Amino acid sequence: MSGRNTASRLGRHEPSPSRLDVQESFRHHPLWPLISAPDLPDRIDPLIGAVRAAGDRVVWVLHAEPGTGGPFDPASGHVRPMDGLAPAGGEPVLTKTSHNAFTTTNLHQYLTAHGVRELVISGIRTEQCCETTARIGADLGYRVTFVTDATATNPIPPPGSPPGLTPAQVLADPRTLPVDDVIAGTEYALSGRFAEIRTIADLTR
Repeated sequence: MSGRNTASRLGRHEPSPSRLDVQESFRHHPLWPLISAPDLPDRIDPLIGAVRAAGDRVVWVLHAEPGTGGPFDPASGHVRPMDGLAPAGGEPVLTKTSHNAFTTTNLHQYLTAHGVRELVISGIRTEQCCETTARIGADLGYRVTFVTDATATNPIPPPGSPPGLTPAQVLADPRTLPVDDVIAGTEYALSGRFAEIRTIADLTR
């Protein structure tokens, strides 16, 4: 799709590209060495530029776990966009405490007030906050575009695994779900039901 077609398509539906949890907290999480796309800020920077150039709204969503003492505790100083990414003036930065971006924020009210009917989703993690937001967004009546290669995730340990596993322990368990399977599962679950699956190249060329 050409840049002109991309801009026209996006503008027709008043979309709001959302960046979920692309925050420094993850770089301080024990499983960050296993992240599927450590270069995520560089990946989504062209996407951000394209949607801004099209005149679309960008919404930043951060995840917070107050009082936990971990990297998602606001007291840690890590609940902020990853280095290399910065909201432009006027772009809202919402903070959630739920997995999805709607339940504990005023995102739906913001989108409604500005006539937004399409969401373009990227962020961390693919199958968790991003997928959950896509599902709820679709149920709320939004047209959802899920940009899979603008998301990132980790291998998932099997059910019942103890918390606090090291990367080596996660990889040593043969029951661990590899990132390729995690990502494929999200695409299979969303496509044709909750979202249209697209790539960064689709929306920037």
